[in-house]
Amino acid sequence: MLLEGELTDAAWQRAAVISLLTWRRAGADDVLDDAERFGWWGDSFPSQADDQIGSRLWQLRRRKLTAETARDAEAFAREALAWMLADGRVTTVTVTTSRGVDRLEMRVGLTLRDGHAVDVELENLWLVINAI
Repeated sequence: MLLEGELTDAAWQRAAVISLLTWRRAGADDVLDDAERFGWWGDSFPSQADDQIGSRLWQLRRRKLTAETARDAEAFAREALAWMLADGRVTTVTVTTSRGVDRLEMRVGLTLRDGHAVDVELENLWLVINAI
């Protein structure tokens, strides 16, 4: 049985994972290797203008794992989690990555309005991105 604080942590961890691993539609200026822009179908009918769910991490799937790719992963993650800040749900979002041989780890830190910190770790994210 989870305690109340653990339920809150689990809910925020789930929200972050959904935001990071759902495919956001590629923008008009994104460089793609085919014509498919993908994205969640629900973004075709947003309740607020330009509201989108998900991240563009899927766009890294055909790239080599370099320092630049890790930086892009961080930027895509911040973009995907920006809704939490914009909606006033959290006060800070931090994203850090570490890179190894064929391995990309991501750590997300969320600070809730009450000051409580929630950590989300995505181990071997590179495997997930390339399994897509």
